[in-house]
Amino acid sequence: MDGYIKVAAAVPNVCVADAATNTQRIENLLLQAEAAGAQVVCFPELSITGYTCQDLFQQRLLLEDAETSVLKLLELSRSMQAVCLVGLPVSNGGMLLNSAAVIQGGKIFGLVPKTYIPNYKEFYEARWFSSATRVAPDTSVRLCGQNVPLSANLLFRTPNFTFGIEVCEDLWATVPPSSRLSLEGADIIFNLSASNELCGKHDYLRSLVLSQSARCLSGYVYAGSGMGESSQDTVYSGLAFIAENGQMVCEGERFLMKEQLIVSEIDIDYLRTQRLVNTTFASAQDMARQHSDAFTTCRFIDMPEIEVPLERQTPVRPVDALPFVPQGPQLDERCEEILCIQSHALARRLSHIGCKKAVIGISGGLDSTLALLVTVNAFDCLGLDRRGIVGITMPGFGTTDRTYHNALDLMKQLGITMREISIRDACLQHFRDLGMDPTQHDTTYENAQARERTQILMDAAGQEGGIVIGTGDLSELALGWCTYNGDHMSMYGVNASVPKTLVRHLVRFVATHAEEEAIRTTLLDIAATPISPELLPPDAEGNISQRTEDLVGPYELHDFFLFHTLRNAFPPAKVYRLALRAFDGHRSDVPSLDAKTILHWLQTFYRRFFSQQFKRSCMPDGPKVGSVSLSPRGDWRMPSDAQAAAWLREYENLATE
Repeated sequence: MDGYIKVAAAVPNVCVADAATNTQRIENLLLQAEAAGAQVVCFPELSITGYTCQDLFQQRLLLEDAETSVLKLLELSRSMQAVCLVGLPVSNGGMLLNSAAVIQGGKIFGLVPKTYIPNYKEFYEARWFSSATRVAPDTSVRLCGQNVPLSANLLFRTPNFTFGIEVCEDLWATVPPSSRLSLEGADIIFNLSASNELCGKHDYLRSLVLSQSARCLSGYVYAGSGMGESSQDTVYSGLAFIAENGQMVCEGERFLMKEQLIVSEIDIDYLRTQRLVNTTFASAQDMARQHSDAFTTCRFIDMPEIEVPLERQTPVRPVDALPFVPQGPQLDERCEEILCIQSHALARRLSHIGCKKAVIGISGGLDSTLALLVTVNAFDCLGLDRRGIVGITMPGFGTTDRTYHNALDLMKQLGITMREISIRDACLQHFRDLGMDPTQHDTTYENAQARERTQILMDAAGQEGGIVIGTGDLSELALGWCTYNGDHMSMYGVNASVPKTLVRHLVRFVATHAEEEAIRTTLLDIAATPISPELLPPDAEGNISQRTEDLVGPYELHDFFLFHTLRNAFPPAKVYRLALRAFDGHRSDVPSLDAKTILHWLQTFYRRFFSQQFKRSCMPDGPKVGSVSLSPRGDWRMPSDAQAAAWLREYENLATE
């Protein structure tokens, strides 16, 4: 459903050279995986016999037992939908091949032999096995009464996805078979492995799996041998990985004394979108075709659709409600990296134009605070006097004491030049010039204040010989929640690709690392202040009356929509169903939202996103910090008059359902 394919990596406890016992354990895990809704189940290398049989591989009895085991698996598979990938030794033409068998519905669809046979240090597989390179491309072998394709160049094509197979050492090669298989159309690569453990090897192998899945823009499922393999000279810890385009989706435990099964989904829609976007992938396909004499063309093996009963389609892969905000220690690393990117970008711009002055409007809110912190860091990096940063607070009709004093305190604590210019009188004069009633709090009333502030900043920059630093963030640009030629405009927008859900964390990050208690206190209070443009008068108690999220919706939700619409190009129906899972209340730091609420703000997102492109088409320069950016010169090019009709039609269908 929604392009997800459920896969499993299974690690049985093997008995070396006891194919019957191993097959029974494989069957048990296969049944568990099928019950969990897995469509493809990957077992380790030579899992039917055990990897560490050594010279026993040359015993005819062991090879016959392995074939008998495949017969048993074929019989079981007749009553199952899941595809089973198991490892076994296969003899052909006087060679023994370390192979992976693809079994479904009582049929062996193919045998994929190992290409790279390790024969160094603790490995001496060449004593028993031959490389797949010695097998002719169109070879078939007789196994279990069936004529079975035998080649390392097989691609298994189902109606919903295509997969390829490599075996253990193949991943470690300079040019892994999976690179070619992916270029030829494999969405997922399965690796049947038996890599032994060594100090430090696990981290390296994990990085190989992640990097190869990223390089191939594919899913990558890895199942490694575990308990039961001989420990005569080596130890096998039972590694299991499910990765997707450089991200670990699910990972097993090492050194378990029992068998294990990990199950998760791989998003085929996402992978295919990334391949469409990444033109380098298409270029690599062209290069492979130009050098087809060096690579054997893959043979496609068509397989039936893998039908999973509805009750087994329950998703197991978690959906991150805050895709822009990592959890745990990674959050601090991300915050530090983003601040460095922003600061370095601004320092480069200042250096290029020979400018030693910067002007920023300081409201006491999150965005202007982040912009100020970045500017201070840039000045420090360049060795410039912080007094060259001119912070201007411009109280208006909606300014509250809390934000006003936070703005003043922050500027004072950071040692920048402080200015205060009220916009009240200028706006009232403007209203009189327009013949407008100032008690009519409409859009003109709000926009006039934003434009007056921008005029002050621009003219102050000319007065100071500096540049205006923009404060608007990615989320505001996506929704068009900015005044055209008002806060929409600056001379360099340092926050332009920072989503609102991350801005608060960036401010908190600086607060927790601040040496001075006063700065820490001010920053934390700013981070706790409700998001507001403060363009409408405060309430009777002097508190903020205009809360942005009451008007446009929760930023957690809009950033979620933005990520999956731009980064993944998902349609509204998929975005909606993912949001239902992400905002179901399982996280205490994320609001619990019902279907009606999600649908309401989903419509708002698409309407605003399409109608507000004209603001993004002329946005100022600003650094890209993450995978999503709306710069018209870089990541996002869209006609200002593009229609949202198709997206809204799909939304209407959802609402009707």
